[in-house]
Amino acid sequence: MQPNSTILLTAPPAHSRAALRFGLPVAHAAYRVGGGPHLFRANMPISVRGGLMALDCVGFDGRGEAGSFCQEVIRECSARGYDGILCDFEGRPLPLLAEIVQTLSGLTRKRGWPLYVPEAYGGCDGHTHVLISSALSGGSLVQRLREAVSTYGPDRVTLAVERVAEDFYLPSPTGQGQPLSREDLSRMLTERSPSVFFSSELCAHYFTYMSRENGAHFVLFDDAGSIRKKLRVARDLGIQQAVLSYPQVEDLLDDILSGRSQ
Repeated sequence: MQPNSTILLTAPPAHSRAALRFGLPVAHAAYRVGGGPHLFRANMPISVRGGLMALDCVGFDGRGEAGSFCQEVIRECSARGYDGILCDFEGRPLPLLAEIVQTLSGLTRKRGWPLYVPEAYGGCDGHTHVLISSALSGGSLVQRLREAVSTYGPDRVTLAVERVAEDFYLPSPTGQGQPLSREDLSRMLTERSPSVFFSSELCAHYFTYMSRENGAHFVLFDDAGSIRKKLRVARDLGIQQAVLSYPQVEDLLDDILSGRSQ
């Protein structure tokens, strides 16, 4: 990424201190929209201050009022010295979460804080930063990001880098592969010694192999080089912000950052 660009790390409490050593902004994934709704908190090291709040909605039933919840969020941010919020809202969009995004957008804008939201909530307010995932099993990352830039403008788009390691049956009618752990992928590369290729469309490495049990397979995976390529693709389209999950890339981060200005 260019010198004026931003790479943001997300990290759960157990990884907070390790992530902070890179000198990048860290969004602390220790918060959840709970029943009520109320702000649920995981235990955070007392010494950790600053960065951003990362907020998920796992298990949330979609009921309640937005106003008091948003005030809870702002109070926690003030207490911890956070100066931004990242809403990691997965699953189907919920009307109350959309209302929360709208309310938080006004509250953060008054304070000059960024608010990051998934694409499903990108239309809730014109001032949010919209997270666009890098993970694809088909199509083109360039085209995907170009469409996002056309919809939201480059200043609102943030590339959410997801490290890919998946094993697909061929043909793959659902486009869904079997996730591979780092150990599984490493063992597969060592045992099979496949010819590895790079997909410019997906910005990821791949190889194929045959299994006696279930036929042809296609394995798609990232390394530091392919993640740097994703960042360059975003930069070339005017996208200057990217979010990476620290636990996903902890073994690659030094290499990713050393080459980000290339």
